[in-house]
Amino acid sequence: MIIKCLNCLGLMGVSTYGGVEIALIYTDGLDISDRKKSAVIPYPDDIKEKIRSIWGLKNNSEENKKKLQEVDLIVSEFYVKIIKEFIEDIDENIDIIGIEGITLFHNPEMKYTYQLCSGRYIAEKTGIKTITHFRNADIVSGGQGTPISPTYFNAISANNIKPIVYVNISGKSSITWIGSFGELVGFDCGPGDNFINNWTEKHAHQDNDYNGRLAAIGKVHEKIVNSLMHHKFFAKFPPKSAYTGIFSNKAEHLEGLSLEDGAATATAFVAEAICYSICLYLPELPKKVVICGKGAKNPTLVRFIRQRLPNIDVIVSRDEGIPIDTVNAEICAFLSARTVYTLPITFPSTTGVGYAMPGGEIYEK
Repeated sequence: MIIKCLNCLGLMGVSTYGGVEIALIYTDGLDISDRKKSAVIPYPDDIKEKIRSIWGLKNNSEENKKKLQEVDLIVSEFYVKIIKEFIEDIDENIDIIGIEGITLFHNPEMKYTYQLCSGRYIAEKTGIKTITHFRNADIVSGGQGTPISPTYFNAISANNIKPIVYVNISGKSSITWIGSFGELVGFDCGPGDNFINNWTEKHAHQDNDYNGRLAAIGKVHEKIVNSLMHHKFFAKFPPKSAYTGIFSNKAEHLEGLSLEDGAATATAFVAEAICYSICLYLPELPKKVVICGKGAKNPTLVRFIRQRLPNIDVIVSRDEGIPIDTVNAEICAFLSARTVYTLPITFPSTTGVGYAMPGGEIYEK
């Protein structure tokens, strides 16, 4: 098979808070030759509410199946609209679309994962080969299903100092460690933006702690952080994946705090979970930690991580030329090329699956 670069359009519905990331890159699934254009599109309020109404719902009854299909179609139509508008603004032919929709439910112990979006519908409406559900093959084969980002981070780390860690902070946080000889380790390490966002939405009616301003003026209650870190997830050795809602019941520990103290303590919990995992579960401490995803936009969170890793160089992805807002869309675009060329996207060292596995479901018009 001849492997050549393709124009790959990636979409990632990170969460209702973060909106839809979209990015066009030129890649062969081994390297990224060019970043062409990207954007973040917020979900309309009515679609947000429909997504939240089925959050955590399993496809295990006729009633649930009907509800999921209804919202799946609405979200897929919205993705088609975004794709068509994006393509109208560029003078490029799109070879492949790669999409990972919002995860409604993910639990590797049940071998079950569900992301919103219909690849078949999107391929029919756009006329472009569409690849979705990158984690499904892994999870049904006994893997954790996530993270699916390590091959992307491995590609962009080619000329970087090693060992290096990429921390992708979105709805949850995941770590990719790349060793001096190209060894690859990946795992979910704890809560992400959503743990902070849920607090600010509930107590301040705002989608997130913009620029970490609330946390910056709040007081961290270290005893609560220590209590939160007693969660059994942190005692489990990788590979591991944070299943849907795994930390939601821990939010009650914050109740009774002021708005600012709650934001600061939630942010410190996210930072502590990341740093604890870096120090305890990696083969070797990294020389550099690169913060990616929406978490890189929160300077208070980045500061908390730096304070906990005083002897390691901690930078945000922008300083490495990696986009903050659309890194997850780039990951989907990159994985779509790997899927077309039947290259593996998950490994025993990243998800615990038995062997290096390709992934993704391909749909054509």
